[in-house]
Amino acid sequence: MSIEALARTVDHTLLKPDATSDDIAAAIAEASELGAYSVCVSPSALPVAVPGDLKLTVVCGFPSGKHHSEVKAAEARLATAQGADEIDMVIDISAAREGRFADVEADIRAVRAAAPAPVVLKVIIESAALTDEQIVGACRAAEAAGADFVKTSTGFHPAGGATLHAVELMKTTVGDRLEVKASGGIRTLADAEAMLAAGASRLGVSSTRAILAGTVVTSTY
Repeated sequence: MSIEALARTVDHTLLKPDATSDDIAAAIAEASELGAYSVCVSPSALPVAVPGDLKLTVVCGFPSGKHHSEVKAAEARLATAQGADEIDMVIDISAAREGRFADVEADIRAVRAAAPAPVVLKVIIESAALTDEQIVGACRAAEAAGADFVKTSTGFHPAGGATLHAVELMKTTVGDRLEVKASGGIRTLADAEAMLAAGASRLGVSSTRAILAGTVVTSTY
C-alpha cells in the first residue's frame, strides 16, 4: 500500500480536552494536507468547516460511554445537524462486560436513530477491557443495531488500545457486513500496516504526520 493510500484510511484525531479552537483549525489543515480520510474532533468543537473531500468525524458518549442513551442520541443528533459526516460512539462497556448485549444493542440503536444513514456510525467497544466472548457479543450487538463500523478503542482507557488479535477477532465476527476501525496505540508505520492487514479498514491516530513519515512516536490516540 502506498503512503497516499494508507493516509486515506486515517481519521486524523484531536480529542484532547484542552484543545483550543486554534488547535482544532490546525488539525483540520493538517488532515487535509496529509490526505487523511477524515478529521475526528470532540462535539464542542462544532461547528467547523472542513476543506475539499475531507470528512468530519465527531465522537459521542466519549470517552467513558457512561451516559444515558437519550443523552448520546441527543449528542449525535446535534453533531449531525452541525455537519458531522461520521459519529464514533462509545458503548456502555460495563453492559458488555456483564453480558447485557440487549442493552448494548439498544444503546447503539438510539444513536443510529438519531444519526441515520448516510451518516456513518462507528461503535467503540473498548476491546482491551473485554474478553474475546465479550468482544464478539459487542460486535454482534453493533451489527444488529445497524452500525457501519466496530472500533477497538477510545485511546483513553487504562487497559490499552488496539491489538492485532482484537482487530482480527472483530473482523472475523462482522465479516464484510461491517468495517473495523483500529485506534489507540498505533505508533509506527508498521503498526498501521499491520492493523490494516489484520482486517481494519480505518485507523484512528493523532500523530499522522510522524507515522506516515516512518517516525516512531511515543504516545498517540
